[in-house]
Amino acid sequence: MSTLSYSAILSERSMVGREPPDLKGVRSKFDVRNLSFWYGDTQALHDVSLTIPECSVVALIGPSGCGKSTFLRSLNRMNEQIDGVRHTGRIVLDGEDINSNQLSVVELRRRVGMVFQKSNPFPKSIFENVVFGPRVAGIRDHARLYEITERSLKRAALWDEVKDRLDDSALNLSGGQQQRLCIARALATDPEVLLLDEPASALDPQSTDRIEALMFELKRDYTIVIVTHNMQQAARVSDLTAFFFQGRLIESGPTGQLYTVPKVKQTEDYITGRFG
Repeated sequence: MSTLSYSAILSERSMVGREPPDLKGVRSKFDVRNLSFWYGDTQALHDVSLTIPECSVVALIGPSGCGKSTFLRSLNRMNEQIDGVRHTGRIVLDGEDINSNQLSVVELRRRVGMVFQKSNPFPKSIFENVVFGPRVAGIRDHARLYEITERSLKRAALWDEVKDRLDDSALNLSGGQQQRLCIARALATDPEVLLLDEPASALDPQSTDRIEALMFELKRDYTIVIVTHNMQQAARVSDLTAFFFQGRLIESGPTGQLYTVPKVKQTEDYITGRFG
């Protein structure tokens, strides 16, 4: 796909009111500096620095095994669940180092929610899926839980489809509905950031469209970081794009700039399909 074709995608975004905003002067949500990461003796990230603006969609692109998911999972310390990992550098959320003893992992993951590539609803009712996090946080009042459920499902653009069957098993939902339910479940804990690891890779085109439309709605209130192998999807939804290759951040910048006038030849080769 040529940069000219990406220009058409970006023009179409502007026509429907979804053009990437000017991020100059926008407050940063995450500030990552000189992040290196190892799985045992294998280094997965090399000296990565990236600023993630507040209330924006940031796409992480690059070939498989380039470090995108490792970087994403570093933002809420999910990598710590793997034995033998270590890192150097700093990841700052709203001015606070997320690895500081002052910020608990539980609180970090409440503020930075995550939705995985494969939808993973619990084998429970739709209602119980959404309220899982609030229940863990100690909320027991049914009226309050119902309010959280309604609000979260509305934000995930699923309420109208399931409001009359909240007691049904979540496993009876379609794949696209299950993924939006997982987003609602993440939203139920009132996060500030959503990490999306290829959230539409297993979905049909119609469901993918719904997930992409949802991102535009959600970024009004949340910062979104998405890993995607779909280059067109990144061009359609992101405000800022970061290109990773072999554990290194090769280039990052406003999506319109990176897709149409990349500064690095390697970036151009990747987005135009010469490799990857």
